[in-house]
Amino acid sequence: MKARDVMTKNVRTVNLMTPVRKIAQLMISRRISAVPVVDKRRKVLGIVSEGDLLRRTEAGTERRRSWWSGFFEETSDQARDYAKSRGAYARDVMTRSVVAVSSATDVAAIADVMEKLRIKRVPVVNGGKLVGSVSRRDLLRAVSRAKPAGRVKICDADLHRRLQEKFNAQPWVATSFVNFVVDKGKVELFGVVETGEQRDAAVVLAETTPGVRSVTDKLMARPLKSYRA
Repeated sequence: MKARDVMTKNVRTVNLMTPVRKIAQLMISRRISAVPVVDKRRKVLGIVSEGDLLRRTEAGTERRRSWWSGFFEETSDQARDYAKSRGAYARDVMTRSVVAVSSATDVAAIADVMEKLRIKRVPVVNGGKLVGSVSRRDLLRAVSRAKPAGRVKICDADLHRRLQEKFNAQPWVATSFVNFVVDKGKVELFGVVETGEQRDAAVVLAETTPGVRSVTDKLMARPLKSYRA
């Protein structure tokens, strides 16, 4: 799945001279965590996020420094914080280094970026022009729209082989002993795993394999960190 499959196309934007107050109102009314700053050609110049408006004089949340902190902080950091807390327009508070993706970017790569940088949305840019935005909410929508796999008819021997191949492909199985029997699509897991997390993963692997009708968990975890009813 690509960015174009999940992105929001009608993206709310602001320009360099949009007042900070209006940006805050827009984010609240539209329930969005960030707004791209664009020019007339929809080239992305920056982005204003909730974090950019966290330290503001209007809210009494501006960063307060002790008299001796100036000896240890860079003057550029002090100047940036001053502008962000008092600036009146998007140009004053926006983050200029914007992480963007293209419409062909895989959603797994987008999730990696969001997780690594701890951001909630990324602009989608094609040919230097903003065409959409992917947020964590957009990725959640993809999850909610996924259709459950239909029941697949497969003989027990083939299902056993398929399960064995899936278990063999997982690195977390290497430190465990997981075995199973298959009877009319019903899978019974037994053996010993190192952790409760491995036990949970083994059950999930079996449950999500096409052709499996039910799973009985008889695995033992040592030490047992979690339990599955």
